Amino acid sequence: MRDTPRREGSRREKRKIRNRRHNPDGTMSLKDHLYDLRNRLGLGLLFIVVGGIFGFIWWDVHLGPIPSLSKILLQPYCALPADARFSPNGQCQLFQRQPFEGFMVRFKVGIAAGMVVSAPLWLYQLWAFITPGLYAKERRFAFTFVIFASILFAAGAVLAFVVIPQGLDVLVGFGGTAFITALDAGSYISFVLVMLLIFGVSFELPLLIVMLNQVGMLPYANLRRWRRGIVFGLFVFAAFATPGTDPISMVVLAAAMWLLFELAVQITRIHDRRAAKREAADLTANLSDDEATPMNYAPEPVEPSAPVAKLGKDFDDVT
Repeated sequence: MRDTPRREGSRREKRKIRNRRHNPDGTMSLKDHLYDLRNRLGLGLLFIVVGGIFGFIWWDVHLGPIPSLSKILLQPYCALPADARFSPNGQCQLFQRQPFEGFMVRFKVGIAAGMVVSAPLWLYQLWAFITPGLYAKERRFAFTFVIFASILFAAGAVLAFVVIPQGLDVLVGFGGTAFITALDAGSYISFVLVMLLIFGVSFELPLLIVMLNQVGMLPYANLRRWRRGIVFGLFVFAAFATPGTDPISMVVLAAAMWLLFELAVQITRIHDRRAAKREAADLTANLSDDEATPMNYAPEPVEPSAPVAKLGKDFDDVT
């Protein structure tokens, strides 16, 4: 009981250190950084767990006009022709090979959905841990970073969900009429989740490029010089990243990343051009630390103040 006021005071001091109003420079010791990392990770995991509980419940529950999560994930598989998939009872269902497989699949999907739903919250915790080492103008990008990262990840996941049916159709069609598709729940859900994750993370590329350019680490001149190599690397990455061997997923992912990369390059070009104009207007921008600021030594006429002008006029009248 005696240590309670001391502990409360210590917690209050730690909160002040992390508060920009009390600590505008963001200076922290290594111990304070570790404490901040622990708190940020704890909050991020808490948000993901809460979102995972929501996703676990959503598996069998319809949210108004939004269908249940299980029906959404089964849509690509159910989009296959009826004669190409095994449906003994006339319904579109997956196989459960083990008694506990249904729970594990539902748990895995719930955590994945929770990460997507709570992405703005845990992404902000990530950015808040990084911001103490940045300048004030760089910290202004925090809100923009979180919003656009969430939007791009969701856009990539939506595109993956559109591509998955075509990819499955190509994959199951390699065997012709000699095979019938009977996917088990674990393999199919893992395939869908990996596709959603790869497309979502890949769509963060333009945001990463723009943010690095904003802080001065990746100028447009370097991107223009490396453009061909980067585009080639995007197609190679898409070929190895997509879990299926179908060309549709690979081409769609590579083309989308290419378009986003070109958009990011144009944004960096506009930003660097404006920055160059601002530096050209500032005479002291290109000076080194030991170089004197240029001064204008030419004399300029000085307008006399009102009392001095009146005194001069009275003197002229007397003379």
